[in-house]
Amino acid sequence: MAPRKLNVLVYTGTGSTVESVKHAIYSLRRLLSPNYAVIPITETVLLKEPWAPSCALLVFPGGADLGYCRVLNGEGNSIISQYVRRGGSYLGFCAGGYYGCKKCEFEVGNKAMEVVGPRELAFFPGTCRGGAFKGFQYHSEKGARAVRVNVVKDAFRGSGLVPEVFTSYYNGGGVFVDSLDGNGDVEVLASYAGELDVDGGREKAALVYCKVGQGAAILTGPHPEFAAANLSPQHDVAGYEQLINSLRSDDDARTSFLKACLTKLGLDANQETSSVPSLSRLHLSSINSSDVDDLIHSWEEIISREDGEEYIKAESDTFHLQKPETMWSVTGLKEALTPNDSSDKKPSGLSSEGIVDYSTIVKRIVTHEEAWPEAKATPYFNHNAFYSSLQEYRRSQPEAEEWGDFLMYGEVVTSTNTLLEKNFKLLSRLPSGFTLTATTQVAGRGRGSNVWVSPAGSLIMSTVINHPAHLAPSRPIVFIQYLAAIAIVEAVKSYDQGYDEIPVKLKWPNDIYALDPRQPSTSPPSYVKIGGILSNCSYSAGSYQIVLGIGINATNGRPTTSLDALLLPHLAPFRIEKLTAGIITRLESLYKTFVRRGFTRDMEGAYYDHWLHGRQIVNLETQGGVKARIVGITRDWGMLRAEELGSNDRPTGKIWALQSDENSFDFFRGLVKRKI
Repeated sequence: MAPRKLNVLVYTGTGSTVESVKHAIYSLRRLLSPNYAVIPITETVLLKEPWAPSCALLVFPGGADLGYCRVLNGEGNSIISQYVRRGGSYLGFCAGGYYGCKKCEFEVGNKAMEVVGPRELAFFPGTCRGGAFKGFQYHSEKGARAVRVNVVKDAFRGSGLVPEVFTSYYNGGGVFVDSLDGNGDVEVLASYAGELDVDGGREKAALVYCKVGQGAAILTGPHPEFAAANLSPQHDVAGYEQLINSLRSDDDARTSFLKACLTKLGLDANQETSSVPSLSRLHLSSINSSDVDDLIHSWEEIISREDGEEYIKAESDTFHLQKPETMWSVTGLKEALTPNDSSDKKPSGLSSEGIVDYSTIVKRIVTHEEAWPEAKATPYFNHNAFYSSLQEYRRSQPEAEEWGDFLMYGEVVTSTNTLLEKNFKLLSRLPSGFTLTATTQVAGRGRGSNVWVSPAGSLIMSTVINHPAHLAPSRPIVFIQYLAAIAIVEAVKSYDQGYDEIPVKLKWPNDIYALDPRQPSTSPPSYVKIGGILSNCSYSAGSYQIVLGIGINATNGRPTTSLDALLLPHLAPFRIEKLTAGIITRLESLYKTFVRRGFTRDMEGAYYDHWLHGRQIVNLETQGGVKARIVGITRDWGMLRAEELGSNDRPTGKIWALQSDENSFDFFRGLVKRKI
């Protein structure tokens, strides 16, 4: 059972530079979202984590490749090489291009900067020689320039439209020489148009494609991933403004070329370039609208007032409180319409062209104290449908009485979990069951270093749970993620008549999987991830404040599949409002039973009824590869229980207990590994 490769991993460890990483992540997310999750990783992940099975593309950005060599020579490069040769893809920009060649020659004769030597990956069997143009200085833009690059269009047959020539940012990259003539495993994708300051051979190859075993690599000298929108003025660098203007005027051609490169590496690039959406307003409402006023009153101590406007200046974000009738006040219009270059501009997040620092953007909360938001104000979320469903589900869940009473919704947010968890001043004043939901996240978070791609069509929500500290010893917090997993599956299966056979499952400790509907019925069952749970915890005034984040592919088919894709033809598509209400009510009912009685045998049975791991045999990497059989979770601290197996897979009598915060489960490889 092989997982779909959904991760694009961008190396951010020793040797990389912040600017190169930022540009790479920005451009890749624009071209690949929502089909892939673009994730920054360090050398520790490359060396210790089993990242390869889910990796669609490994990217090494600009920087200094000696840093890459220092931490990855030997074991690390062996892992990378094996990944590519077994069918993986590698993309090396500038320093990442040098790093992928058999030999590096950089600034030969310049004693202060000269780097000459072999490289272990050797995807390109020749030499990368640079700098192709003079003037490079480390940590400086003084050697940067805009270069014209001629595209070899025949190399992109079947990869979409490509320009004949485009303008690219350049700063210290090389030219690829030797091993070009007569080598069927190497293609020149583009050549420098101008004269070089080193011997670039007949081709003057700026980008090359290398067939490596069953996989492939693209190596670049220039930086086709650098967008003009993300370059800052350099007043001490002559001609830098002209450089930015040159790149900006040719940005469409650059983008088309980069998209074709990704397609040639086997990725499913967007036909239309995705812009980064602007943050929307947050709409705060309640099942009883007048209760919103009471909630705002409880925030009085953290509200500050400026020019008649109300703000909450929390630890990570500033929130501007607005009423529906003042959404279009003079102040609000000024925030929205002040030109980008104005010195008195408060960042509004309306620009979608460049890298956005979301922490500087004031988040606007519209407080609906008299009526629920109108459909025109929130076209992608119907509040009437949500609150009606909440009331309907409560009739069948006697203990579900309060959770979901307060709802805050945003069409586009950074991350529902981050907005709550990172702003403790606000979080500490929220009641249990307060839920923040969104249509789209632009900075969503997953467990550990994971990123969960959350485009429109995802169910995205974070719910606050105030868990009394005195209960923690007998009602451990770790079980709450298990309650959430049960609530999600049961809410899906009890959505309406006929939905009870939808094939959704749980993967320990906190993922939701579904039977892949794209697999032929004659093939063995194959499951793909469609959702996850992220739990963050803090402490205040005698309670642990848990922010429980849930993300599910409900109606969107990317990046894996969706709940809608699992439906029989006669069943109506899921409504996110109704499913959200179902999850909240089921979670509240389970939690209140848990507070009274602990993790009961009924809860344990429900968890096992839906999980993927029944009697699965695994290898415990942290215990030297010991073979074991999964037998359940412990009812005291919620750890994964595995019985050790000896010869002929017979139990040895030894039981292993694995903590969910220290280990993670690679279902497809059948191992439990230490979490880094």
